[in-house]
Amino acid sequence: MLNPIESDALPTETDPRWQAVLARDPAADESFWYSVKTTGVYCRPSCPARTAKPENVQFHLSRDEAEAAGFRPCRRCKPDQPALRELYADKVSEICRLLETAEIEPSLTELAVIAGLSTFHFHRIFKAITGLTPKAYAAAQRGNRVRNQLAKSQSVTAAIYDAGYNANSRFYEQSSQLLGMTPSEYRAGGTNCRIRFALGECSLGSILVAASDIGICAIALGDEPDRLARELQDRFPKAELIGGDHEFEQWVAKVVGFVETPAIGLDLPLDMRGTAFQQRVWQALRQIPVGEKVSYTDIAQRIGAPKAVRAVAGACAANPLAVAIPCHRVVRSDGGLSGYRWGVERKAELLRREGQS
Repeated sequence: MLNPIESDALPTETDPRWQAVLARDPAADESFWYSVKTTGVYCRPSCPARTAKPENVQFHLSRDEAEAAGFRPCRRCKPDQPALRELYADKVSEICRLLETAEIEPSLTELAVIAGLSTFHFHRIFKAITGLTPKAYAAAQRGNRVRNQLAKSQSVTAAIYDAGYNANSRFYEQSSQLLGMTPSEYRAGGTNCRIRFALGECSLGSILVAASDIGICAIALGDEPDRLARELQDRFPKAELIGGDHEFEQWVAKVVGFVETPAIGLDLPLDMRGTAFQQRVWQALRQIPVGEKVSYTDIAQRIGAPKAVRAVAGACAANPLAVAIPCHRVVRSDGGLSGYRWGVERKAELLRREGQS
């Protein structure tokens, strides 16, 4: 039997928003606020102050709601003032455009000077808004250029230099992480690349899970297992697709378990291959807490590209990793369910389950 304190704490501890508060997650800022009855203040989820006891915490959907309940703004996180995304979205967008077009990657110090911020402050803000460090964002953009160049250059060497690498050795150190295989294999459509995969069934229908040497590279849902296998073959036309071994079957079991019970989380390595923009969107999606929904406009603002709502929708549609990259948590601004790569009915069911978690 719970004692009174444990009983008072339970509603907060079982609320998905509490995890964002414990993590001081800046991605959750502006989606909700919380108040602390012992101090009389309300805060952003990312507030750096000592974490309050859960039995003293109450969640609010707006600043006005918190103030109407008699709470005043916290002096540390200043929840009544513009959030980091609002203050620095334009600067971060400018840096992103620079990294997308620069032939030579600027240093962190150079980027901070352009943004007019200290190196530490710039690095923290860039990661909070985009979900990636400047270095990771630049690497993702180079990876995108390499993929494009490998498809049209006369040689692998030409593609490497055209993508902005000034030395073959520097690229080859990172090639497996960027491409999931060697450049020659990628250019040949995955020749000699081994992709483990398995088909199974879950409560949402058929499921396919595939992995490269880096991590899970595909999770797909559908009605016809053969069609899921054909789609995987189309994505890696010359790769060697092999059935998963016992260890891989355990990975598949974890994915299926996550589909059935979202609250358990999914702790597996992922191989997320996409453009720099897609990776920004996917990182933002992975920061949405279980049980919460956001709009495409929200995601566009979170990554510092408020006008790129359609591009965000496109990145969601291109998501190769169902549930692991939770694009099902993105809805229209009016709350309605929009399209979903694996069927709107499955999207609705996933959201229903997460709402019960």
